[in-house]
Amino acid sequence: MPFNTALTRKLGIRVPVVQGGMQWVGYAELASAVSNAGGLGLVGLVLTHCAHSTYPRRSAQGNPTMPHHDQVPLRCQPDPPPRPGPPDYGAYAQVIIDEGIKIVETAGNNPGPVITQLKKAGIIILHKCTTIRHAKSAVKLGVDFLSIDGFECAGHVGEHDITNFILLSRARQELGVPFIASGGFADGQGLAAALALGAEGINMGTRFMSTVEAPIHQKIKEAIVNAQETDTALVLRRWKNTSRLFANQVTKDALKVEKESTTGEFSEIAPFVSGKRGRQVFLNGDKDYGVWTAGQVIGLIHDIPTCAVLLERIEKEALEAMNRTRSLFNDAPASKL
Repeated sequence: MPFNTALTRKLGIRVPVVQGGMQWVGYAELASAVSNAGGLGLVGLVLTHCAHSTYPRRSAQGNPTMPHHDQVPLRCQPDPPPRPGPPDYGAYAQVIIDEGIKIVETAGNNPGPVITQLKKAGIIILHKCTTIRHAKSAVKLGVDFLSIDGFECAGHVGEHDITNFILLSRARQELGVPFIASGGFADGQGLAAALALGAEGINMGTRFMSTVEAPIHQKIKEAIVNAQETDTALVLRRWKNTSRLFANQVTKDALKVEKESTTGEFSEIAPFVSGKRGRQVFLNGDKDYGVWTAGQVIGLIHDIPTCAVLLERIEKEALEAMNRTRSLFNDAPASKL
C-alpha cells in the first residue's frame, strides 16, 4: 500500500480518494467502480420514503464486482421531502444500521442526533463542512473524519467564500480530527498538494461525473470535458443557500431573476432551480434543460476515463509530484565558500 494516511488505514483503501455521493449520480455502479479501483465509492441516498432507502446497498450487492458488500458506504443526502415537514432522519439512520452499512458521509445543519445514533452502532462517520466553526462542532459530536469543502466545490459552497488554500491550512491548525479536502481536485498533483497542506486524502465529485461508469448521459460528460473553469455560477445567494451550478442558460436565467426580483420571493426563482428538471439533464443529455451542480474543477477535466484508469493515474501523478517536491531540497552540508 503506497499511501499510508489516516484515511487509507481506517478504511482499508489503497488510494486516499473519496467519491462524493452526488445526487442522481452516486449510484451503485459508480460507487462499486471507485471502490474496486482502490478508492472509497459512496452511494448517494435520496431521502424520499424510508422503505426505498435500502435500494442503493442492495444494488451494490447485486454487482458481482463489489468485493465487500458490508462496506458499501451510504451518504445521507436529503432531497426535498414529498410533504411538508423535515424527513425522519432517525428512521433513515436506523435503516442504514439495520443494513449493516459501515461508512456514512453526513452533511447539513443539526446533524447531532443522527451522528450520535450512527456512532453508537459503530459506523465510521465522514462529515462535510464549509467552515472551521462548523467543523469544530462536528468534532464535538465524535465524527471520525471531516470533509472540508472549499469555495471551489460544486453544490452548496456555504456563505463565506473561503478557498481551500486557506481553509485546509486553518483545518490543520485548529482541528484535532483527520480531514480530507474537497473542492477543486481532479488529479494527482491536487492530491499531493492536499496531503502537503495536512489533509489525509481528497474528495472528488465533478471529476467522477466524467468517467465511463458515471450513470449520466454521455453528452453531459462531454460538456464537462469541453468546459472551462469559468463555466460555473453561484445561485441562491440572496436566500443564503448559495450553490455552485454549471453556467448553462437556465442557471443564467435564474441569476437574472435573483438579481432583478423586487419582491425577493423564492417562488419567482423556484421553477428555474427545480431538482426534477436537473435530474432530467443527466437522462436526456440536454445540458440546458435544467440546473445541475459542477465545481470549478471542470477546467481541469479533459477526458472520460474508467474509474480504474483515473485512480491509477492519480496515484502515479501524486507520487511523481511528491518525489519532485523532495528533489527540490538538498540536505547535503552547505558549502563553506
